[in-house]
Amino acid sequence: YQGNHYDLAGYTTGVVDKYKMLNKQQVKPGDLIIGLPSSGIHSNGYSLVRKIFLKDHNYNLNDYIPSLNKKLFEELLIPTTIYVKGVLDLIDKIPVASIAHITGGGFIENIPRSLPSGLGVVIEEDKIPKLPIFDLLEKLGNIDHQEMYNIFNMGIGMTIIINPQYREETLNILNKHHYGARVIGLVTENNTVVIN
Repeated sequence: YQGNHYDLAGYTTGVVDKYKMLNKQQVKPGDLIIGLPSSGIHSNGYSLVRKIFLKDHNYNLNDYIPSLNKKLFEELLIPTTIYVKGVLDLIDKIPVASIAHITGGGFIENIPRSLPSGLGVVIEEDKIPKLPIFDLLEKLGNIDHQEMYNIFNMGIGMTIIINPQYREETLNILNKHHYGARVIGLVTENNTVVIN
């Protein structure tokens, strides 16, 4: 607390039986990357967001932003999408190889954590939902486009890796939960995260 400003943070701790843990060693080249769209910035990158909007460009939280079609505070307070119900449903029915929560560090830091050593991914950018907030941050912050994928979720809040044979069933299960799940890429032997 400082003056009229509060900085509030929260977290949860999860517990899982060892035999139920996913094993990223099951991931193979050619596996599909399923993306679950985010609702917006989620809960990461806000120090940079505040700097860009409030410090560097003197926006007021009550300013209406035409490209967002809402006031700035309305965009910044969009709740983070929580995927637990649909993901648990999926894990009960499909042999999911690995999952990555796209948080701080974006695609570049988080997806490799869900891969065995030596593997990488190719992500098709045109399969990712275009959220105007990220275009605006990139422009106002003069941030390199590829670097945006190292900072923000860019429209995908979680990735799930599956064998291609489970594609339709996986999408059907996840989309019963209204996630808008879609295939956004595949696992490769290149040991890098490539955004095409």
